[in-house]
Amino acid sequence: MHEALSERKPGIRAESDQTVDAEVWPEGSLEVLSHFEAEQLRNRGEGGLYPLLRRCILAVLNSGNETDDARDVLQRYSDFGIGFVQQDRGLQVLLKGAPSSAFVDGQMIRGIRELVFAVLRDVVYTNNEIQESSRFHLQTSENITDAVFHIVRNARLLQLPATPNLVVCWGGHAISRSEYEYTKKVGYELGLRGLNICTGCGPGAMKGPMKGATIGHAKQRIRHGRYIGITEPGIIAAESPNPIVNSLVIMPDMEKRLEAFVRVGHGIVIFPGGVGTAEEILYLLGILLHPNNANLPFPVTMTGPPASEPYFRQIEEFISTILGHQAESRYSIVIDDPEEVARKMLKGLDDVREFRFEHGDAYYFNWRLAVDHDFQKPFWATHESMAALDLNEKLPIHILAANLRRAFSGIVSGNVREDTIAEIEAKGPFDIWGSPRIMKLLDKLLAAFVAQGRMKLAAESYTPCYRVRVAGDSRDV
Repeated sequence: MHEALSERKPGIRAESDQTVDAEVWPEGSLEVLSHFEAEQLRNRGEGGLYPLLRRCILAVLNSGNETDDARDVLQRYSDFGIGFVQQDRGLQVLLKGAPSSAFVDGQMIRGIRELVFAVLRDVVYTNNEIQESSRFHLQTSENITDAVFHIVRNARLLQLPATPNLVVCWGGHAISRSEYEYTKKVGYELGLRGLNICTGCGPGAMKGPMKGATIGHAKQRIRHGRYIGITEPGIIAAESPNPIVNSLVIMPDMEKRLEAFVRVGHGIVIFPGGVGTAEEILYLLGILLHPNNANLPFPVTMTGPPASEPYFRQIEEFISTILGHQAESRYSIVIDDPEEVARKMLKGLDDVREFRFEHGDAYYFNWRLAVDHDFQKPFWATHESMAALDLNEKLPIHILAANLRRAFSGIVSGNVREDTIAEIEAKGPFDIWGSPRIMKLLDKLLAAFVAQGRMKLAAESYTPCYRVRVAGDSRDV
């Protein structure tokens, strides 16, 4: 790849109306690599970074093309390739068969070019400084949090002087048009109040708040608004970064991605979604229910247009029945009132600022938040790991919440990860086992997601990648 592509003349040559070849120079990060690091990028064998880089960079170049079928993207651009040339003035990236939508008038869009090199930065740093280094013992909770800190710091997310103004927005990519428009209205109200936005970086409820905030920031003449996207390699191909993201971070796995959200964010707004949003809600509430976090302010608001109210009531029923009424006290639900959402968040952030000032805590990273190790251990969805999940009322609440989160995480993986989809096609759907009461509630919630079209983008029908089973009973729920 290196030898073949390095002979290309500078500039961009159109291969077809869908793909182009290009030579790209760094924009904003990773201008210089060592020879060892450059060779890692070229290495396609075991231990090499090329396969990971290829899928992540292709996802970035596919920005704006809304699909959650990772296999479709990878097959459509099956000839896509990357070459690397280390020169005295920096790293040159050579692209073959790149999506033409990433270019305008023969030049790569600047924002996309920045994100391409953010991918390189994070993949190289995480591999060499976190995973392969003896510096971090990733079996302990403290070291995992330290690793999250170092990754986001290296990505320049931790800016000083800091102030509590970063709102994390969660929600689904497969949402209705009215729900999408509502996310923009909420983002607009947040932007008018000088608040910045952090999302999972994809389409739908991850894009809408950023789009609205850009208008709010423009009206307030805020020229350096932050639109942060936090993702991970397993889902980036199915949730390509939307075009508004101006700061992208790729965490090594879902658990560190979720921890990054709650460590760098100061409050969370949750829009309608599906299993991915349910996973995030269970993760968040499981953490906030930890006794050490009882007095720690962390504003959480669930919101949507009137048509979304049934969705949130279903979530609330599931949470209150399984996790108890204490969980309900950690969030509020606001329907069809973007201004109220923004006002509540602003008030909540004032409480965060006062608390951290009184306790001498950092504004830029939530060190005080206690995250149990069960919420940090990476979970890889397989038929064996999904079937082994323990879902029964006898477990401590935080363990039950952690296992439920893993169940939802496995369903997300079965919906969007090409390797998991292939395994399900070969072996059949995942089996999820649990007590009758929990399985009945889980089945009811998942059936509602399917009926409301919240599982896949533009899918006329959805074939579940899971079966809900009652422990000790061979029949489905």
